[in-house]
Amino acid sequence: MKAMRIVIKIGTSTLTHGSGHLNIRRVEALCKTISDIKNAGHEVIVVSSGAIGMGVSKLGLKQRPADMPTKQAAAAVGQCELMYIYDKLFGEYHHTVSQLLITGDDTRNDERHRNFSNTLNRLLELGALPIINENDTVATDEIVIGDNDTLAAIVAQSVGADLLILLSDIDGLYTADPHKNPDAVLLRHVSAVSDEIRALAGVSGSSLGTGGMVTKLQAAEICLGCGCTMVIANGEDSDVLYDILDGKEVGTTFSAG
Repeated sequence: MKAMRIVIKIGTSTLTHGSGHLNIRRVEALCKTISDIKNAGHEVIVVSSGAIGMGVSKLGLKQRPADMPTKQAAAAVGQCELMYIYDKLFGEYHHTVSQLLITGDDTRNDERHRNFSNTLNRLLELGALPIINENDTVATDEIVIGDNDTLAAIVAQSVGADLLILLSDIDGLYTADPHKNPDAVLLRHVSAVSDEIRALAGVSGSSLGTGGMVTKLQAAEICLGCGCTMVIANGEDSDVLYDILDGKEVGTTFSAG
């Protein structure tokens, strides 16, 4: 796949262990692979979840908080840790990272959306690696929805990306829940998000993250509407990014063709 502008969304379950602590080996491998992809001439934007999950770990909380003030406090602590790690790891490969924290209003308001898009495009022109997350310390709707999947699609749409890759703890879209049904089949290609496809989606994500297949299908609809290919893939092995760019059959691909 000869994609030149790529958005990669990294979910909480990819960044952390089940305990909530950072999965160091996986994050180091992801940053190395993304750096290599950037070195190959691709423009890369990372949309990263994980602020609340990492804040939960940093604050020594036993589980993801249920109340909004504690979620926002965890996000405030976790976002610092998250960017420190990205800055350190990408810096080892001589890439400069930038942080953009946005809310739903930044994508819905025309003027703010235009300013966001202009900044993002300029960062890419300057060779920076933008890392985007929802501003969970001030937003509330986004935390409830856990909608970084849709955010990633809006980012891809805003900058005219060729490809959006959603990395999660699942291999793609199945005909049934593979954890419950051994006969579940992984769908390799989807050309339209029909009612039948929507019916296949689950409603919840991991305990530390809040996204699920529903938000991934919402992202797919945005991408299909603007001509951007989208792939859902398992982020357990960072080499999956190479496989996708090499055109190998990985995960579930959403494209009109």
